[in-house]
Amino acid sequence: MNHVVLLLVVQLSLTFGVAGLLWPERLVAVFDVLMFPWPATHKMVRANALGAILLALFLFVTLFARLHS
Repeated sequence: MNHVVLLLVVQLSLTFGVAGLLWPERLVAVFDVLMFPWPATHKMVRANALGAILLALFLFVTLFARLHS
């Protein structure tokens, strides 16, 4: 069951990462709410999207290493 939760986190992270790279203008409103004192920009959304994709890659490698050890 732990692997299912980790796979779900990987998929959600990858989904939001790709969405942030392809449609940053749609996610700016979400980031305006999440980062209240600072204005959200397309550059900030893309940076967070790249971070989400890197997180998904890291979690996938971690899961892969656990399954094959």
